[in-house]
Amino acid sequence: MARIVICGAGAIGANLALALARRGATEVVLTDLGKIAGGSTGKAMGGIRQQFSTAPEVALAKASLAFFEALGAPLFEQVGYLFVATTQAGMADLASRRDLQLELEVPVQQLGPAEVASLVPGIEAADLLGGTFCASDGVADPVAITHEVVRRAVSLGVEVLENTDGTGLPADIRVIAAGPWSAQLAAVYGIKLPIRPLVRQLLLTEPTPHISASLPMVIEAETGFHFRAREGGLCLAMTDPAPRWGFEAEVDESLIPDRLRRLAARLPGAAGVGIARAWAGLYDMTPDAHPIIGQVGPDVFCAAGFSGHGFMQSPAVGEALAEEILEGASGFDLSPFRLSRPETGPDLPELVVL
Repeated sequence: MARIVICGAGAIGANLALALARRGATEVVLTDLGKIAGGSTGKAMGGIRQQFSTAPEVALAKASLAFFEALGAPLFEQVGYLFVATTQAGMADLASRRDLQLELEVPVQQLGPAEVASLVPGIEAADLLGGTFCASDGVADPVAITHEVVRRAVSLGVEVLENTDGTGLPADIRVIAAGPWSAQLAAVYGIKLPIRPLVRQLLLTEPTPHISASLPMVIEAETGFHFRAREGGLCLAMTDPAPRWGFEAEVDESLIPDRLRRLAARLPGAAGVGIARAWAGLYDMTPDAHPIIGQVGPDVFCAAGFSGHGFMQSPAVGEALAEEILEGASGFDLSPFRLSRPETGPDLPELVVL
């Protein structure tokens, strides 16, 4: 049996290790330069959604949902994802995506302003034209879930080595699953991955008792501003005015007043709330916002470049790549995610990057 070394112990690496062990692999080593879930996974928003703009991304997310549903609360809260729009163009985009999502049997509803207001008491709906809602989406605890996945993997014989450079260990097969650091690891083997780190930041407000724990993830379609209930407060996120490429994951405090203003405008009951904590993490971005999954060199595989979607898609990715590694092919269509994929195509690029 081949010795398989996984470089990266975030959600992707952990789920791959578990899937390999479940399929009978007896020498699986899960490594990380830091700690389990200590990189991008540990700083993630924790959303679980199927509402993507391209069929390959919808398929990965849909195939992952059953795993999160089986975990259930408190690790996964199936509160839904609500996209709202204030313009005709925004509504048209949501409607077009919903057509695709319905074709793929994702139960997305179209809502009018009154239905949005009923779903989220206290939301400012006067400027809304409507939205889309998927009740089977939700929010989760990335760190706790990744540790649970690792626990299950260890119980099946997976060896875990934290604070270890997996590129220096003997292996028959090596898997690069190091998120934004994957390009550097791949370069060790002469492999070029088109993955760049993009800084994203999140804000957690002080406790807001009047906010229900069942609040859906709420996303403004036009601006990308979104928020969810977390730790008794609200977690806020939005793309920066200008992309911040690189590994300097620092909070830009100058953006905080704008985010709080947006929150108060959309959820007036949260007006005046302060920020309890802020942090920044890294997205592992590819040019088309689709990941790279599969073999990328002699005895080297990759599962990286998820562009902010890795945690929510990790169960399906782990299963599909484990099957490919051990059996030579996967029943899940991984062709849209190959390193050698065309730069353009009917399903490219993914547009809903939050």
